[in-house]
Amino acid sequence: MRKVYVVGLGPGEEQYLTVEAKAALDAAEVLCGYTVYVDLVAPLYPGKETFTTPMTKELDRCRWALETANSGRTVAMVCSGDAGVYGMAGPLLELAADYSEVEVEVVAGVTAALSGGAVLGAPLGHDFCVISLSDLLTPWEVIEKRLTCAAEGDFAVCLYNPSSKKRTAHLRRACEILLRSRSGDTVCGWVRNIGREGQAHQLLTLDQLQNAEVDMFTTVFIGSSRTRCVGGRMVTPRGYEQK
Repeated sequence: MRKVYVVGLGPGEEQYLTVEAKAALDAAEVLCGYTVYVDLVAPLYPGKETFTTPMTKELDRCRWALETANSGRTVAMVCSGDAGVYGMAGPLLELAADYSEVEVEVVAGVTAALSGGAVLGAPLGHDFCVISLSDLLTPWEVIEKRLTCAAEGDFAVCLYNPSSKKRTAHLRRACEILLRSRSGDTVCGWVRNIGREGQAHQLLTLDQLQNAEVDMFTTVFIGSSRTRCVGGRMVTPRGYEQK
């Protein structure tokens, strides 16, 4: 079969895999992906061949998956979270135009906005935005504009890729932008290593978030003006109580 499954793994542990994701991984002859993500599921399939590439080699990985599928083998390209949310579904589908005989099936997974939100409570109970602070592929000027619009629109905001060894000040800069339109007492939270060993989380204010120590494995949540701390949980009301 000439087929590539693009599989969202969710946070990574087996219990977070959807039934559809498990079926795709079962059907695949080869597991392909970024090394960290393949390592999450390879122990579940000790007999399967794997192919990995490091970060920044995403297009090479996609081409390998398509070429391998074109040779007649079934490939599962794995991604953390959801394959279509900052994942490999987009670039692989773009390249797939050159492989007309290869079928591509995108398999949804639980993205960090949802799995991390569940840890904190219900921070995304109303309209929200998801914004990545990584400026590797998106200019910071564009990210700043998106943060400004989200703040002015009073959206709850979920931040991916809030910090790295090279981007230590990005979260602080994002908080400064949000503070132009939002109170320093705004309820916020972060979750690190969602659904994996070492999971940790904290609720804090927007003022405090400026100095929080986060990394690439952390997902950050900034509440809207209506977000509250209820019984130690972060809650953004939908508005049912006003009906």
